[in-house]
Amino acid sequence: MATEKEGPSHRKVTSVDVAKLAGVSRSAVSRTFTADASVSKQTREKVLRAAQELGYRVNKLASSLISNRSDLVGIIASNMDNPFRAQQVESLSRVLLSRGLKPILLLVEGAEDPSQIIGMLLEYNVSGVIVTSDTPPQSICQECITLGVPMVLVNKAESATDVDRVLLDNHKSGVLAAITLYESGAREMAFVTTEHPSYSLNVRIASFIKQCEKLGLTPVTQLTGKLQNYQGGMSACGQYLTKHRTVDGVFCVSDYMALGFLDGLRLNGPVEVPAQMKVISCDDIPQASWPIYELTTIRQDTHKLAVVVVDVLQERIKQPNNPAAVKILDVELVHRNSTATV
Repeated sequence: MATEKEGPSHRKVTSVDVAKLAGVSRSAVSRTFTADASVSKQTREKVLRAAQELGYRVNKLASSLISNRSDLVGIIASNMDNPFRAQQVESLSRVLLSRGLKPILLLVEGAEDPSQIIGMLLEYNVSGVIVTSDTPPQSICQECITLGVPMVLVNKAESATDVDRVLLDNHKSGVLAAITLYESGAREMAFVTTEHPSYSLNVRIASFIKQCEKLGLTPVTQLTGKLQNYQGGMSACGQYLTKHRTVDGVFCVSDYMALGFLDGLRLNGPVEVPAQMKVISCDDIPQASWPIYELTTIRQDTHKLAVVVVDVLQERIKQPNNPAAVKILDVELVHRNSTATV
């Protein structure tokens, strides 16, 4: 197989060159660089010395053409400006690498169709696809199943085609948010969301509203930002300051929006948190603990999530005919100053 490095004659070093220098067969070279293949310790050492001397590197893409599968795993993501999403992708990448798999990150933004991106990945004989952006259509899920390529959806709604899903407990997040605000003394409730909330955000909101109703805290005000980002939180804060000043408890669907909301209160209010307003959110990004915010939030552990996602992916590789798995991960309330009683 060809390599990525050219030799002194400006010709790419091949496994044949390594075999000649090591005094072994080409198949011995191939076995040396194949996981779990049988090769003697002496032969392996000779091949590795020769490969190092020549600057030989295995061409993984060429290997995948032979084996019909590579060690590549595609990660489909969006909104990478969101610190939580960046943490999520980093955790997935680290866990994949620790398992001997190589992540490929492809971004889908705005109105882009994730099925086109996934279609590109399938051309590289990837071993699996992890989707953290919008849920792909049924047709691309079916294509992955037909080709035997495992797909794991992260925090996504059930697909018409049976694919594995890993979810954070968004229902519990909404319930915890309502109870925490109530116990901190808030009685006029609102939630901050986006114009087009995702599946997971909708579950959080529905659970929050239902729990507020159980606590006798109705009606619940909706404050909306265009996007799930800092600017969206600032915009929602503007709505509160203009029309809903009686609200004293706010649930932001994500920390990123909450940061904008809190800064909006400071810059344009002024409304004191937690004396006049209690604020809670979801994710527990690093910025949530900064002294300027001290944001009470519901932690979603990205490392634990990544471990389960990769476990599910590898189980699907081993057992392709198993029923589709649905894993739900627990979340944890993190108390900070934004919901303190005063």
